[in-house]
Amino acid sequence: MNRLLKRVFFPGIVVTSLISATLIPAKPAAADEDLVKDVGIGAAAGAITGIITNNDSVFTNAVNGAAAGAAVNAANSGRRNKKDGNLVQDIGVGAATGTVVGEITNRDNTLSNTVNGAAAGAAIHIFRK
Repeated sequence: MNRLLKRVFFPGIVVTSLISATLIPAKPAAADEDLVKDVGIGAAAGAITGIITNNDSVFTNAVNGAAAGAAVNAANSGRRNKKDGNLVQDIGVGAATGTVVGEITNRDNTLSNTVNGAAAGAAIHIFRK
């Protein structure tokens, strides 16, 4: 009886779960309405801060700030009122993301990468108000 159940029902369960997981998504993926705006603010803040700190190229600093902007947006996407963000949280998320992305894109100065990300987080918080 055990072999019969394994041979008859198990393939049907596997096929059913595979079809439901791939063809019937539970919720479509959607970006936050402010994602592009936050990425742009983060990229601009990262580029400007990179010029001030003299850290590598403008492009890598803009990428660093853009990633920090996306991370800050993701951190705030669950809030009902996005204008009620926390400045310390936005700076912390931006700084952490700036550090990680800075280590990937340019390994010159970890402190400058952290400052670029923190500045991007602060700029997004300020412009979001």
